[in-house]
Amino acid sequence: MPANTRFLARHRTAGNGGTRDPRERPPTVVIGAGPYGLATAAWLSAAGTPRRVFGEPMESWHTNMPTGMFLKSVPAASSISAPEPGYRLEDFRAARGLGPVGDRYPIPVEEMIAYGRWFQERRVPELERQKVRAVQTVDGLFGVTLTSGEQFLAENVVMATGQLAFAHEPPELDGRLPRELVSHTSSHRDLTRFAGQRVAVLGAGQSALESAALLQEAGARPTVIVRAESVAFGTPPDTDRLADRPRRVRIVKPGSPLGPGWSLLACSYGGSAYRHLPEGLRMRLLHNVLGPSGGWWLRDRVDGRFPVLCDRTVRSAGVEDGTVRLEVMDADGRTEVLRADHLLLATGYRVDVDRLGLLDPELRRAVRTFRSGAPRLSSGFESSVSGLYFTGLAAAPTFGPVLRFVAGTGFAARRVAGSVAAGTRKSP
Repeated sequence: MPANTRFLARHRTAGNGGTRDPRERPPTVVIGAGPYGLATAAWLSAAGTPRRVFGEPMESWHTNMPTGMFLKSVPAASSISAPEPGYRLEDFRAARGLGPVGDRYPIPVEEMIAYGRWFQERRVPELERQKVRAVQTVDGLFGVTLTSGEQFLAENVVMATGQLAFAHEPPELDGRLPRELVSHTSSHRDLTRFAGQRVAVLGAGQSALESAALLQEAGARPTVIVRAESVAFGTPPDTDRLADRPRRVRIVKPGSPLGPGWSLLACSYGGSAYRHLPEGLRMRLLHNVLGPSGGWWLRDRVDGRFPVLCDRTVRSAGVEDGTVRLEVMDADGRTEVLRADHLLLATGYRVDVDRLGLLDPELRRAVRTFRSGAPRLSSGFESSVSGLYFTGLAAAPTFGPVLRFVAGTGFAARRVAGSVAAGTRKSP
């Protein structure tokens, strides 16, 4: 008997010994309780959609982001979307007796985690703190299995699982080092474990530069290895609010949730148009708009604090005397050997549906993807599998860089909820 038939048979005989009432609409399942999962659940609730929401609130933020980290996004662009007022970051701060803040206030990750949990308690109280183990197609629906062993049918599934599954390791390093000597930045909440050690940090963006700063401040000895000619930092805001800038400046560089500038304005509000750009252009914009850089507030914690080797490419990696041995080449073709006790990869994330192990292999194969492996999505964030939705980072290759930030929760959640409520599939 095929696996999906067995699932359906078990479901029909489970729970009070009876079958599911055919008039009862199966729920829409939201998998994930970070900003995108919570926003989606809130908008589904407003639409009156039967739903079940699974996950630990802000789990990856709490478990996989380092203590002492600050958000790169400004407060005005860091609110989780809800269909009614009263749930913005500023509302959370007011409820906690904290004063208003502007663009010159870097948000501590601990504050963002507390805000997300506050949002969940008030706007998504139905959250079930369980994990989804598997999703498969069953008789035109989805069979969902929880780690508790419960199985049930769902009409739609929204994948809001965040970025952890997509942590990228450069192929030239794949398998070259034992796991105890190399790790991705997403694997660490507490970087003090590296105190006293030499740590090579590979990358040029916020994750690399902030991790190196935190390592240095924890007593480690970081060295950052960068392919680019130099590292970049954001420009400190002139004012706490974009609207307070002179009118001439606002015309030349209009404000947006992602920062000032026409390109950022287009990416912030042009997700629907972005989806229709040629694939090659879309992918270039995704990587180049808001490309690797550190927050403006990070510069003083980096410059002169530890070595930052630019124009370097890792040619080989190996183990020597129980430590990491890296051979790096500069722009002139000269090589040098670096030794470290650990290699920390701040090499970002690459969306690939095949890495979502909770989706049944047959279901993963049915999802149409770009060459990169990212899902092709309709205007309502629906994949080629009817009823299977992707949001957050997994949707960025379709809708642009705004989906990499909390600022994109409103754009995404409204469209997912609207598509689910309409009950009709729009082809990618």
